[in-house]
Amino acid sequence: MTIKTKEIIEELKTVLSSKTIDALIPPLIFVISNIIFSLQIAAISAVSIAVILGLVRLLLKQSFSYALGGLFLVALASSLAFLTKSAVSYFIPAIISSSLLLLASLISIIIRKPLAAWASHLTRGWPLEWFWRKDIKPAYREVTWFWTFFLLMRLILQIILFRLGESSQLTWANLLLGWPFTILILIFSYIYGIWRLRQLGGPGVEEFENDEQPPWSGQKKGF
Repeated sequence: MTIKTKEIIEELKTVLSSKTIDALIPPLIFVISNIIFSLQIAAISAVSIAVILGLVRLLLKQSFSYALGGLFLVALASSLAFLTKSAVSYFIPAIISSSLLLLASLISIIIRKPLAAWASHLTRGWPLEWFWRKDIKPAYREVTWFWTFFLLMRLILQIILFRLGESSQLTWANLLLGWPFTILILIFSYIYGIWRLRQLGGPGVEEFENDEQPPWSGQKKGF
């Protein structure tokens, strides 16, 4: 199972970019400000940094939609923390998000339309019919099971720390189990997925679109 490092990096670039900083910085600012100053200042600081990041995106003529979504979530999280006078309430949206993702992943497995296949379809635009083939779908189903296990473990940890009232530990847990872990999961998904597709022996996307007959070369790049 040999996958080139350059190939993996290229695949990661399709789903990750510098825009991830919009999701990383506000929670850090919130917790640090809450420790040094107060909950009110922490809420204002988190929203302010989210606004600044959004303005930077506008000035650089980058997509504002990602920053706008991040601003909404930061404003909602900060409002919850301020209204409940509890720093851990800032992470309620993150816990809800984890719960919804876990539910979506489980439902996709139950209805036999794995979430990993939907994610790949939305990212790459490949035809859905290809993903649902019997010699293709098992790879995406197995990867989705892996995603489900990770989402379950993350949600359990988030709930435990939330109930303990550990806002600082929740911050680090969300950060470490956020983009860093996401990158590792994407790398594993890609390496395992390509290997599994080759084991299944189905056609590659181009072969499927061109209605080629077996024997197929299979999917050599992209999952």
